[in-house]
Parts: sequence; C-alpha cells; structure tokens
Amino acid sequence: MDNGNNDVQAELDSVEAELELVELQLSQLLQKQTDLTSRRNFLLQQLEEACEAALPSSSSSSSSCRLDLQHYDGSDFSWSADVQRHLSDSFHLSTFRKLQLRAINLTLSGRDVFVVMPTGGGKSLCYQLPAVLTQGFTLVVTPLVSLMEDQLMALKAVGVPAAMLNASSSKLENKSVLAGMVDPSSAFKLLYVTPEKIAKSKLFMSRLEKAHKAALLSRIAVDEVHCCSQWGHDFRSDYKLLGILKRQFPDVPLIGLTATASTSLLNDCSNILSVREPITVSSSFNRTNLYYEVRLKSSDSDAITDICSLIKNRYNQQSGIVYVFSQKDAALVSAELQKRNITAFPYHANMNPEDKTKVHRRWSSNKIQVVVATVAFGMGIDKPDVRFVIHHTISKSLENYYQESGRAGRDDKPADCIVYFGFSDVFRISSMVVMENVGQKKLHQMVNYCLSLDRCRRSLMASHFDEVWDDEDCGQMCDVCRHPTDCSEVDISTHARQLLQILECASSMDERLTPLKLVEAWLGRGPAKHRKLSHVTTLSRSSAESVVLHLLLQGYLREDFSFTPYTTHFYVKLGRKSSLLKDQSHSVSIKMRTAGGAGPQVLMFLIFLIFQLLLYVHINKAINTTKPFYEHFELIFAYFYPFSTTPPNS
Repeated sequence: MDNGNNDVQAELDSVEAELELVELQLSQLLQKQTDLTSRRNFLLQQLEEACEAALPSSSSSSSSCRLDLQHYDGSDFSWSADVQRHLSDSFHLSTFRKLQLRAINLTLSGRDVFVVMPTGGGKSLCYQLPAVLTQGFTLVVTPLVSLMEDQLMALKAVGVPAAMLNASSSKLENKSVLAGMVDPSSAFKLLYVTPEKIAKSKLFMSRLEKAHKAALLSRIAVDEVHCCSQWGHDFRSDYKLLGILKRQFPDVPLIGLTATASTSLLNDCSNILSVREPITVSSSFNRTNLYYEVRLKSSDSDAITDICSLIKNRYNQQSGIVYVFSQKDAALVSAELQKRNITAFPYHANMNPEDKTKVHRRWSSNKIQVVVATVAFGMGIDKPDVRFVIHHTISKSLENYYQESGRAGRDDKPADCIVYFGFSDVFRISSMVVMENVGQKKLHQMVNYCLSLDRCRRSLMASHFDEVWDDEDCGQMCDVCRHPTDCSEVDISTHARQLLQILECASSMDERLTPLKLVEAWLGRGPAKHRKLSHVTTLSRSSAESVVLHLLLQGYLREDFSFTPYTTHFYVKLGRKSSLLKDQSHSVSIKMRTAGGAGPQVLMFLIFLIFQLLLYVHINKAINTTKPFYEHFELIFAYFYPFSTTPPNS
C-alpha cells in the first residue's frame, strides 16, 4: 500500500513539475507576443504617418476621429482670442506645450477630459487658464497639502486669485472661502480642496450645491486622477467617493489629470468618477532633459557619503530633492547633510503644518538647497530649477519613481534622477506594500528596472507605460546608454539549487530565513547551523544578492510575511517554480556583467591591486603569516566586478 502511495505521489510531483514548466514556457511566449505586438504597433504607426504625409488630410474617412481631435488644436473658437491673451498676460507664457491647447479647447467646449502628460508637462495650465476665462470658480481636488501650497504660491506670483480648504485651514479662512463660493464677485477663480472635504463635509457639499444653482461652479478638476483606482500606485480611499460630483452636477465639465495611467486604469477612473465617454489627451512619458541613473547601495552610510559628495561637487549651490523611505530616514539624512555644511531640511507627514509650509516656501525661494523628504512631499511640486532628484531608497513602484523623479528639470534644462538600489531596501518596502492590491507586483517592476544591466532605462519605462520605444531616442540620457557594459547570459542553475537546499534544510529544522540570513548562510557566514546547510558560494555578496532578487522576480523564491502589532517581518520561502529545479535538465539564466565590461575601471583596479600587494607584504612581515595573496585578490575583484559570475581562479 505504501509503495502504491509513493508511486502516486512521485507521479503527482512529476506532473506538477511539468505543469510548472509549461507555465514558464507560456509566460515566455506571452512576453514574446508583447514584444512583437509593440514592434507591430511601431511599424503601423510609421506606415500611418507616411500615408498621412502623402495624402490630403480630408481624403480618408477612417481618420475622421483623429481629424476631429486635431480640430481642437486650432485657434478658431469663440474663446481663442481670450485664451491667447490670458496665456500672455496672466501666465506670462508665449506658447503652449504639446497638447495643452487641445485639452483647454476640449474642456472649454464642455467635454469631460482625461489629460495624461509627463511630470512637468504643463498639466496645471489645462484647467487654470480656462478657470480665468469662465464665470465663477473651478473646483480642484488634490491629494496633498504640499501640492495645494505649491499651486497657490505659483498662482499668486502671476496674479491669479485662488483659495484652498484643508485640515489646517483656520475657522476664519473656512468662513471666508465658504462665503466666496456663492458670491458672484468672489475674489478667487480656483478653489483647491482635498478629497476628504468632498467625502466628509456636508456643509461644504451643501455650499457647492448652492454655487452650482447660482451657475458659479464652472468646472471640476481632479488632479492626480490615478488615485481613484485601487489598481493605481497611489490609491486613496476618499478619491473613490468623488463620483458624487458628476452625479450631483452632471452638466459641469470634469477634467482629470495624471502623469502615469494605462488605458485600463483610466477606464477604472472613468467608472469611479461617473464620467461617461471622456476624451483622453495623452502625450509621451519621455522628458528628454532628464538623465536616469541607478547606483548600487552597499550600506546607508556609504550612500549618504556619496550623496553628500554629489551635492557638494556636482550640484554645488543647485536646488534638489532627496527622497527617503521613512520619517526617521528623513531626519537622519538631513542631519548628515547639515553636518557637511549643506542646507538641508526634512519634510514628512508628521511635521506640524506650519513647519511643512515653512520648509516648502524656503526651498521654493532657494533659501534651502535640499529637501530631504518622504513621499508626503510630492505630487504637483512645480519648482522649475530642480537640478537633481536623488532617491536614497528605491520607490515602491515605477509609477511612483517616474512621478517623484519628474520633479527635476521642469525648466527643460538638464537635470539628474539618481536612485540608490540596496538589497535590504527591497524587503523594507515589500513589508510596507504587502497589504496593497498590486503592491508586490509593482515593487517587483521597480526592482527589475534597477537590476537591468543592458536595457535602456527609458525603454523599461516605455514598456511599462505601453509606449513604443526606440533606444536611439534616449540620446545617451541614461547610465546604460551612456556607459554601456559587456553583459552575458549566465546560467545560475547551480546557484539556484544551492539556495533551494538551504531553504529546504531550514524548513526541516522548523526555521524561517530572512533575506539577510539566507545570503549569509550561502556565503558561509552567520550561525554555524546555517553555514552547514549548503555549499558556500563563490560569488561576491553583491552578486549573491542579485541572484536572490532575480530568483524572487522569476518565481523560484517568494515572499513570506509574519505580522505583529508593531511590525511586519519578511522571510524567503520556496516559490511556485522551485520544484522545476529538482529536474537537473532545467536551467535558469540571468544577465550579468562580465569582467571585460569594466573598461574605465581597469586603471583604478590596477592601482588598488598594487596598493593591496604592498599592504599584503607589509602586514605579512609584521605578523609573520603566509596567507596566500590570491585571497586578497579575490576581495578586490569582487569589489570592482560585483556582478561577475565568479572571482578569478588562484
């Protein structure tokens, strides 16, 4: 009987392993389908543009929808003269950016519009200029107080009257604004509120109803509209209740604005906001003046030292933002910058409103060089001369990173976006996003962006935002294109099986391993019982950490969480594809940097090698040891070539 059960179990294991293999093959085919579809769309677009150039614009009925939208790019509307006058007189601009005029004409014609433009692309003007033209006021819903303050400072500077209501508004300010909402001679043309005001204030909604009856509610603008969707990267529960605005005021045009949204996410937002058939105005994500770079972070202290060096040398007297993971990090990093005579101040959600406003205004007026901030210092910040945005820790998603880094270079001059990528940071953030619907998936996309060695950073973003991309369009404005390295496909099957053995042995001892303990055991360090779990790897620490992350992304490993009232603990367990590794014919490979790709570092390597040799001779004489030199050499090699497959042989 036992033999029969064993045979059935063995066959079941074999079938499950084969199913896993089929699943892997399917995922590879689906990825290939995505790549081919993207290429096909690119080729179709080229053909379409060639046809349009060859034929008269009125010759094709199939392009009538396109021509209809192009009509809104024109200046033959009844309000066009006023639009041009206020562009110059009120906003002190001479021309529109791409698609701004289309969005303005659409909303002035009473259409509901979704505007998707890159961070710094000029979304705000799409509702601010129409607000100046029309009677009454435009209601602007924004998720953050810092965004409101930034907008109001900018509007005040150009003489456009605006007001705001939020939790920090005084009773006198509340009374004045509520009275102005129903006063035809009111002093403000734009009213900024948080979504909580719509969701929780009956008095405000009552006053909004009166304003609507008096024909004073001219437009509804929902900034950062992606916050409506639970599939978005910044979901806010109160945003889900904004559908009441269109249900209560169906004749008032709505304009939703965001820098990052896929078609499916916009459809979700449309349903949530009760907007029927909105017109989407969408431009490319790409901002050609931004340089993207990923730097490896061996430790927090090393990263802080490097950041200080960058600010004092490359960005001397230039304005910037350093984003951090937590409020504690904000205080720590800002204190370290201050010790090095850099005018830096923290900004996070737990600061009192007066202090946050003070930091924001001093930074905007260049009295503070650097704001060290959590994501509370966020969406819509519109300081034009930000020369650098540095992430001390990776963002929780590629959408977040795109938004946050996009606060650089809004004056269209060159600016740098640098992210420090550390192994332990991945799991700190993973513990934070575990309860979000697609938090883990989005974090993995961000990790994949940072791990990539040979794909243009913009190419990865374009793929994520469903855009067709040609790497030549980058113009060497990312580290991968500017400093290409030699990479090769490396088989890591043996490494994967060693990790599998460690986790299986730990499980048999009723133990769970954190990512750090897993790597330590693999490197032959840590407690003795862990060091005996498997063969010690020949990889450097950074390479070992890279392998663990790649296996996590590919499903051979998976996250496991333990929750307490005070914290969330992260552990590594075998993933759904781990059983495939039992089959010795199954292989796993990843891209890794080869030693030949370190060209510019060769001279530095030789200098350090000579220094190490001299140090070796000196120490050996002092302590009379015969420790072989190749052990020192391996350490140096691992430092300079952290992603090489193995150190050199002795």
